[in-house]
Amino acid sequence: MTSDHDRTVRLVRNLDRGAIEAKLAEVRQAAQSSDLADLASLFAGVEGMPRAQIQERITSALKWLADKPGHQKIVAQIELVEINLPNLK
Repeated sequence: MTSDHDRTVRLVRNLDRGAIEAKLAEVRQAAQSSDLADLASLFAGVEGMPRAQIQERITSALKWLADKPGHQKIVAQIELVEINLPNLK
């Protein structure tokens, strides 16, 4: 069963660079709050970073989180950014 939160994440496809960077800052803060320093460090300094570099960090983060099922909210936020990456100019 899909929650309302999950459906909303899947539908938001119009984030601009500012919104994407803000979402990544939220991911960084959530990772820090969850004592996931390695994950938080992936998203340090992403502001103004080229799309390809952000994509590399997202891919690394999702691989890192693959065997950590207790962090689905963070995964959902990262996936939201991932589907919006084509919006980065």
